[in-house]
Amino acid sequence: MNEREDGPHDGGPEEAFAGARLHIVTGKGGTGKTTVATALALALATDGGRVLLVEVEGRQGVASLLESDPLPHEEREALSAPGGGSVSVLAADAEAALLEYLDLFYGMRRAGRALTGLGAVDFATSIAPGLRDVLLTGKITEAVQRREGGRRRPPGSGTGRHHYDAVVLDAPPTGRIGSFLNVHSEVAGLATTGPVHDQAERAMKVVRSDRTRVHFVTTPEEMPVQETREGIAEIEASGLRVGAVIVNMVGPTLLDAADLSATAAAGPDVDAITEGLKAAGLDDPALLSEGLASELRTYALRHLLELRLLGELRETGRPLLTLPRLESGAPRSALSGLARRLTEQGARR
Repeated sequence: MNEREDGPHDGGPEEAFAGARLHIVTGKGGTGKTTVATALALALATDGGRVLLVEVEGRQGVASLLESDPLPHEEREALSAPGGGSVSVLAADAEAALLEYLDLFYGMRRAGRALTGLGAVDFATSIAPGLRDVLLTGKITEAVQRREGGRRRPPGSGTGRHHYDAVVLDAPPTGRIGSFLNVHSEVAGLATTGPVHDQAERAMKVVRSDRTRVHFVTTPEEMPVQETREGIAEIEASGLRVGAVIVNMVGPTLLDAADLSATAAAGPDVDAITEGLKAAGLDDPALLSEGLASELRTYALRHLLELRLLGELRETGRPLLTLPRLESGAPRSALSGLARRLTEQGARR
């Protein structure tokens, strides 16, 4: 793997994951971001870990993936990991986060309910979108900092080990991840002092910590790869730590390098395919061979493109992890296999 000499890098996959407690997963729409975030949460929970998986976009993507009812706006254990670990899930919501925040710091949960009943939160977040992100990142960072015995108390309460060994955030897509994470500048126009400002400061302290990583999910296609490269540059320019690039839906390697190049350039030997089909006893081998030859050349062209794009991603200097293309999507039953693939490539606590 190539490593850049003109900027910071995290070395191998182990350094991109080990020691981190907040894993922010972003990616262009359609790359399987939610699937990868869920598989990563399972991987990090392996061998007794307690992990929280949070989604913030209101799409109920995790519930759909798990083929379950819509998730409530509270933490709920949903998955068991190998070795006794567990993954809890949370569909974070700005209104619920505000209620908890008011109760946590001011004992004003009833007043918060009155505000939400009047539509005050919807109104405030519509005219000041940064406020919504402050509330959501505040909830996430509270979960990261929470310790046993300190549930729903201000940061610093509680003693002993952290309540969760890791928190995985199914974050907004690459095009919005910079503004979502940079809540300090987002809230600058709202308040320079006071509780909103303080909430943003606390969130940014965690987001900018060396225990936080931003992982990018992509597929081996031109547009997602380009957006990933741009997203990495944006996150690094913001002073945040990039973790790994997880390339989803990578096709299998069916030919060696020489045969791959030859097949892509001129197509396979149709006569040889026909003879092979004839030897296998198939009816009408000549007709089948034409279709197989076309499919094989299409595969070769596609795989060469994938290899080129993987090379471009390696040039970012980020650790590169790959996940296979699943023939039938990614139902719940496939998650354990994807998690195992991530663990084998270094995604562990």
